[in-house]
Amino acid sequence: MAVCSFTMGACKLFHLLVFVTCIYSVVEVVVGVVIHVVVVVIVVVVVVVVVVVVVVVVVVVVVIVVVVVEVVKVLVVVVVVVAAALVVVVILVAAAVVEVVVAAAATLVVVVVVVVLVVVVVVVVVDEVVGVVEVLVLRINSGSSSSRSSSCGIRDMLP
Repeated sequence: MAVCSFTMGACKLFHLLVFVTCIYSVVEVVVGVVIHVVVVVIVVVVVVVVVVVVVVVVVVVVVIVVVVVEVVKVLVVVVVVVAAALVVVVILVAAAVVEVVVAAAATLVVVVVVVVLVVVVVVVVVDEVVGVVEVLVLRINSGSSSSRSSSCGIRDMLP
C-alpha cells in the first residue's frame, strides 16, 4: 500500500510539474510576442520621426534658397550634412536600443532602408536646389528685357 501511495504521489507531482511547465511555456510565448510588438512600435516611431526630420530639413532648405540665393550654396551643403549626420545618429541610437530587445538583423535592414531613403532625398533636394539657384541667378543677372528670344533653354538665358 505504501508503494502505491508513493507512486500516486509521484504521479501527481509529475502532473503538477508538467502543468507548471506548460504555463511557463505559454507565458514565455506571450512575453516574446509582447516584446516583438514593442520593438515594432519603436521602429515605426523612429522611422516616422526620421521622415518628419527630413521633411522639416527639406522645407527649411527650400525657404533659405528662395530668400538668399548666393549664400545658400554654402548653407545647403552644411544643412544637408548636419541633417544627414543627425539622421544617422538617431538611427544608430534607435538601432542600439532595438538591438538590446531583438536580433540585430532586423534593425540593420531598417537602418539601411532609412539611410538609402535619406541619401536619395538629399540627392534630389540638392539637385533641385542647385537648379533653382541657377535659374534665379540667371534671371537676376539677365534682367527682365523682353528683347530676348522666346526660347526657354538655359543657354538662351545666358547673356
